[in-house]
Amino acid sequence: MIRAKGHIVRLLVAGVLSAGVLAADGVQAADVAAPEAQARQILDATGVRGGLVVHVGCGDGRLTAALHAGDGYLVHGLDSDAANVEKARAAIRSLGLYGPVSVQQWTDPARLPYADNLVNLVVAEDLGQVPMAEVTRVLAPEGVAYVRQGDRWTKTVKPRPKNIDEWTHYLYDATNNAVSHDQVVGLPRQLQWVGSPKWARHHDHMASMSSLVSAGGRLFYIMDEGPKATILLPSEWFVVARDASSGVVLWKRPIETWCTQLWPLKSGPNQLPRRLVTDGQRVYVTLGIDAPVSALDAVTGETVRTYKDTPFAEELILSQGVLFVQCTQGPSRLNDFRPKETDIWRNCRPQEGEWDKQARLLHAIDADSGRSLWTRQCVIAPLTLAADAARVYAYNGDCIIALNRRTGAPLWQSPPVPCAKSLSPAYGPSLVVYDGVVLLSAEKKSMHAFDAATGRKLWTAPHGPGGHQSPDDLLVIGGQVWSGLQTVTGRDLRTGKAQTEAPPDEKSYWFHHRCHRSKATDRYIMLSRTGIEFVDVNSGHWVNNNWVRGGCLYGIMPSNGLVYAPPHACGCYLEAKLFGFNALAPESPLLADLKNVPDEGRLEKGPAYGAAAAAPAGDPAADWPTYRRDAARSGASATAVPATLAARWQTPLGGRLTSPTVAGGRVFAASIDTHTVFAVDADSGRLLWTFTTGGRVDSPPTIYAGLALFGSADGWIYAVRASDGVLAWRFRAAPIERNIVAFEQVESVWPAVGNVLVQDGVAWAVAGRSAFLDGGLRLLRLDPATGRKLSETVIDYGDREAARALHEKLKGCTDMPVALPDILSSDGRYVYLRSQAFDLEGRQGDTTPQRANDQVGEDAHLFSRTGFLDDAWFSRSYWMYGRGIVGLHGYPAGFEQWCEPAWYAPAGRLLVFSADTVFGFGREPAFQINSTSYQYRFFAAARFPSPENYRKAIAVVTEEGKPKGFHSDWKLREGYQRSELSAAEYRWSVERPPIEAHALVLAGDALVAAGPPALVDQTWAFMNLDDPKTKAALQAHADSLAGKKGAALWVISARDGKKQAEVALGSPPVFDGMAAAGGRLYVTTLDGKMLCLGEAK
Repeated sequence: MIRAKGHIVRLLVAGVLSAGVLAADGVQAADVAAPEAQARQILDATGVRGGLVVHVGCGDGRLTAALHAGDGYLVHGLDSDAANVEKARAAIRSLGLYGPVSVQQWTDPARLPYADNLVNLVVAEDLGQVPMAEVTRVLAPEGVAYVRQGDRWTKTVKPRPKNIDEWTHYLYDATNNAVSHDQVVGLPRQLQWVGSPKWARHHDHMASMSSLVSAGGRLFYIMDEGPKATILLPSEWFVVARDASSGVVLWKRPIETWCTQLWPLKSGPNQLPRRLVTDGQRVYVTLGIDAPVSALDAVTGETVRTYKDTPFAEELILSQGVLFVQCTQGPSRLNDFRPKETDIWRNCRPQEGEWDKQARLLHAIDADSGRSLWTRQCVIAPLTLAADAARVYAYNGDCIIALNRRTGAPLWQSPPVPCAKSLSPAYGPSLVVYDGVVLLSAEKKSMHAFDAATGRKLWTAPHGPGGHQSPDDLLVIGGQVWSGLQTVTGRDLRTGKAQTEAPPDEKSYWFHHRCHRSKATDRYIMLSRTGIEFVDVNSGHWVNNNWVRGGCLYGIMPSNGLVYAPPHACGCYLEAKLFGFNALAPESPLLADLKNVPDEGRLEKGPAYGAAAAAPAGDPAADWPTYRRDAARSGASATAVPATLAARWQTPLGGRLTSPTVAGGRVFAASIDTHTVFAVDADSGRLLWTFTTGGRVDSPPTIYAGLALFGSADGWIYAVRASDGVLAWRFRAAPIERNIVAFEQVESVWPAVGNVLVQDGVAWAVAGRSAFLDGGLRLLRLDPATGRKLSETVIDYGDREAARALHEKLKGCTDMPVALPDILSSDGRYVYLRSQAFDLEGRQGDTTPQRANDQVGEDAHLFSRTGFLDDAWFSRSYWMYGRGIVGLHGYPAGFEQWCEPAWYAPAGRLLVFSADTVFGFGREPAFQINSTSYQYRFFAAARFPSPENYRKAIAVVTEEGKPKGFHSDWKLREGYQRSELSAAEYRWSVERPPIEAHALVLAGDALVAAGPPALVDQTWAFMNLDDPKTKAALQAHADSLAGKKGAALWVISARDGKKQAEVALGSPPVFDGMAAAGGRLYVTTLDGKMLCLGEAK
């Protein structure tokens, strides 16, 4: 499978302008009638082969749509005329392209609403007031502007800056010195783009990203995109190409067999990152765990050549056009690993990954022709193959060897260098070649330097500690060799004498270093003690960024003026830390401009302004007018469910739907990726109206006083008349119009959360992505009738003074204040953003993290640390009814802190609650933490645990004499009573039901659950991994979660948990996609339909 390959090859020409030259040429403008032909001419003339395309002055949208020449193109249209925008959106929707192609009303005619260096192609028949300098600002390096001037089209190419750099190997290049010469990379303060997936698959098993490299303005990486719901499900490995500046996915190639996803912690086999390199024209990769090296076309992903003499390749480097490929002489054992222990730590040194000290075949191959230059058999330790312009080097476990590049003949052998007794699959030696010196660290405590020409030993010195469960750091910057974590030490390259020491600026809590190597540029060492610590090599100044980190095994990559942080599976700082695949830019003057944003122009009035229709007569108490029905997000309604249920109607809406809201005889939902809100007649299912915005709408509207209120990822809050969808007003929650690419679509830098909270007649909304980026989050209070701003609270921890105060407050603490957006909630006393409380005037409450065992109080409420809308079922996510979290046993320390609230408060995958009871679907307590398999249950628990229950749980959790594996062995925990594992007071529990509840509501005295069938017993699967029945069951379960096996809806007694009724559904609900109103159930489903169930006739 190569996505978009056909379009790219057919529509685009091969010629490109040389980088580094600002070029413009003229092409006669033809009067092309068909938009498809005009788009073809534009793409042929510009040579742009995918990425973000902006069409300025999109008109009717036909050309805009035609510029979407394949899946590798993301197209965004701009037009200042609202009528044109509506016309273009309708045209694009009719083609089924809306989302990958979208249109925005342009409000500032002199400024393009995009981040710097983002856009790959700007097409404009008339730039109007936009100067070319502004076009150049938004163009990515080597991006193209194609502008009509009179009767000619002019092509302008933005040169690639000389002060940014590529990153072609795991450790920068073939010398293994993981130091970029990029002068633009700096402290991460702005988001350039963010991509999927939101999470890596599992903290305790195989890292989801194996490798990442960049050249030619593209990123290439190897990623497991398999389901997050359980690591037991089959992997989905791909080689993926993205545009480096915009993040647009250009192509994917499947990898059929890779390392088993059950590989234990920490990180993953250390050699996997060494299976991918690029020169910008070709991508060199093994397309299987035992596959030979293949060369792929960097533009299309097509296979150009397979190097057939390289089966069982385990490492490769590329140096001056020559591939050096290190191959075992038989199949890899990496897929032979099976976890034998239920304690995760007892699996973490698998023999299948230990270095076997056997001889390898080292091939030298001309990369272009595929011609073999030489082959040599030699012992090579993991991660030590390197090359410079003169020689090839490796460590054999005893000494360094140097070979002639041209012939493979031995040149010299160093004196012996001590090696660790065994090289685990997490740890490995580090060998670096730099300026005539070969450096080696092979047993963590010492490093050694040798003359590259002769092998003569130059010096030996202590080596500072490196990453946790990862290879040693060896970084050469400015003629100094750097290592260490607490204090970073620079030693003279020639003598080994310490020249520079850089201790942290301030004392801070340090957990273990992240499970990967550090990276660097000529300006900064980028440690990953807690997040990404930038150490200025000139001043020695440290800046901590605990709110961002890379994934295990690979870590981060500084390149193209950006810091790339791939998806992680970490449970630390879940309410503050970034998720997804992030590309982060340094600070710019824009951030200062955001501190005082004028309100002028932020409120726009529509045709229905001041003319909201009165709500139809009926019983408001029977409605479900907002997300999860009320401001507290209880998911509970007094409406009763009929004894016998049957489908009353179903309406196809299409796309990925939100949950529904119901009010005034209408049902509302949004198609998230098509940016469209729908209203449907509650009695008949007839579509009443649609309203399309400029970005995703991630959750359903709130219906209040005749208006449907909702936010959009275009950065605006909308109020449309609930009766007919006519716009009453919209308010720009974003400080300015500025877009990036987010999760494969164009969105505002400050997207507005979809569902708007209404509390005491005030509409509350939140916009932004992180309190540490782009000027922070914005919490808005608006008058719902008029859109008038009542207050705006800016949460900006990226500000230097705010960051300093925060750091001082959190010394010794393993958590951080809430810094990520989410749907807001309220109990009438406070408004909550995740666990953070605000008073009813919008003032932020105490940001001191809560003790994990202190979950009862007036501010206890329902929230999710990963957000209400997180539907991935990531292994370290859950909902809870409580207050917040800090560290181990209520004190500020310990890796278990991410799960501890679930020991002290009701918690689960989905929760609903009544006045005194929390009902849920979630993992059994024994499977809450550090478990490969999961077992689920329905339960009812007291809303507020009793002090006695707290004492019981704390006695077990904190008991020093408890078995060592308590935190890490689910089988051991199964032997404990439920009351010993959780303070929650359970009133009933239904273990291991045959469905997985993806939607849950409390309707009267019934708990209603809907979801796909659970087709595998995960404990049995864990114990029988190689049984063909297990593999079939796991695949069936994966298909079930994807909606291919139908679904069931259960009605359960809230009193005792007994099932009262069951109804078959054709498709599972979307996550949390059910509402109860007026004696009916309304369900939005994975197959894009809205369904009404009522009393059977």
